[in-house]
Amino acid sequence: MHRPGLGMLRLPCPVLACSLAGGGGGGQRRNIQADSSSSARTWRKPEAGWIKLNFDGSSKHATKIASIGGVYRDHEGAFVLGYAERIGRATSSVAELAALRRGLELVVRNGWRRVWAEGDSKTVVDVVCDRANVRSEEDLRQCREIAALLPLIDDMAVSHVYRSGNKVAHGFARLGHKAVRPRVWRAAPPEEVLRFLQQDADQR
Repeated sequence: MHRPGLGMLRLPCPVLACSLAGGGGGGQRRNIQADSSSSARTWRKPEAGWIKLNFDGSSKHATKIASIGGVYRDHEGAFVLGYAERIGRATSSVAELAALRRGLELVVRNGWRRVWAEGDSKTVVDVVCDRANVRSEEDLRQCREIAALLPLIDDMAVSHVYRSGNKVAHGFARLGHKAVRPRVWRAAPPEEVLRFLQQDADQR
């Protein structure tokens, strides 16, 4: 398995184990790569041949109305695609998992074979990397849907980043609260995230 040079550690695919824990039968176990280094504070670009997905979920404290968003950039840090949508009422963990699930759906749809997924929810990253368990049925459902997508991706890396390095994805998740239908931006990002894209570019 090719490694994107991030101090990655190869692990058995935990989201498949997560789906099996919910009562499923056997299944093929795949490998993903989990970042074994400390959490990053700034955005990092991937190596050539990889696409970088930053994802984020947002759940409003009072109403639990939730939205998701994410952004893809290439090895030069250039914007490739962004997405945002409302998902109704959901906990923050469900929103984060749904953001990753939707992100992987778009990876498969666009034929990208190597993806580095990064989010600012340490709990969700730990679940995906088999360092934490999920208990709610909705969390398990999201895990199962993520697991079903993994056989369609050749290589996957997962890491945690602090909010300061995930501002673009957070911006898309905020746009999701306003979206009346699922949105996808290709080539040209919305104005609301341009400043954060430039900040990431200036740090590279």
